Amino acid sequence: MTQPHHPSDPHRLHPAGPQPVGPPPAGDAGYGAPAGYGAPGPQAHPAPGPHSGPGTGLDPWRPGELAAPPHAPVGLAMKRRNPVAVWLGLPLITLGIYGLVWYYRIHREMAEFDPRRQVPVAGPLLVLLFLGWTVVAPLVSFYNTGQRIADSQRSAGLPVTCSPVVGLLLCFVFGLQTLYYQTELNRVVDAYRAPEGTRIVLPG
Repeated sequence: MTQPHHPSDPHRLHPAGPQPVGPPPAGDAGYGAPAGYGAPGPQAHPAPGPHSGPGTGLDPWRPGELAAPPHAPVGLAMKRRNPVAVWLGLPLITLGIYGLVWYYRIHREMAEFDPRRQVPVAGPLLVLLFLGWTVVAPLVSFYNTGQRIADSQRSAGLPVTCSPVVGLLLCFVFGLQTLYYQTELNRVVDAYRAPEGTRIVLPG
């Protein structure tokens, strides 16, 4: 009589049929492995590098900013203004105060637009405040402002259309130099179409 084989008998015959090869399937307790055997564990994700975001080289990155290639000159976008409001509307409402504020702000924006250029910020305003009685000093200041606007157009890669001579002559025509200069500054703003203060890439 054939004796039944003990489970530990090395001569025990295995059931016929193909035998599984490799590790048992995950969670199959029939292979003697605990549930969850072979289940993937938590995956480690590589830590982001210091400049792995879309704004490589620009920190912090804000929506709407343009990515800059390494070592590209970067500046801040200027504000677009209504030339007629700058020339006539707002100065009338503020009794002339806005004209001084505008003069200060455009110089600050030009300095931030292209940090490679040395643009005075408070100096031109101080000339109007303390040397306006000389007549000559404000005219020289307005002429230099036209030159700075032309430099900003060059920095943006635009054809230079701002003429400091025209700006100087318009000082004697109802103060139209402010309207003319703001119109020329708007050309630079329109070249980028970016909100004020947004980081922009300048031509190398």
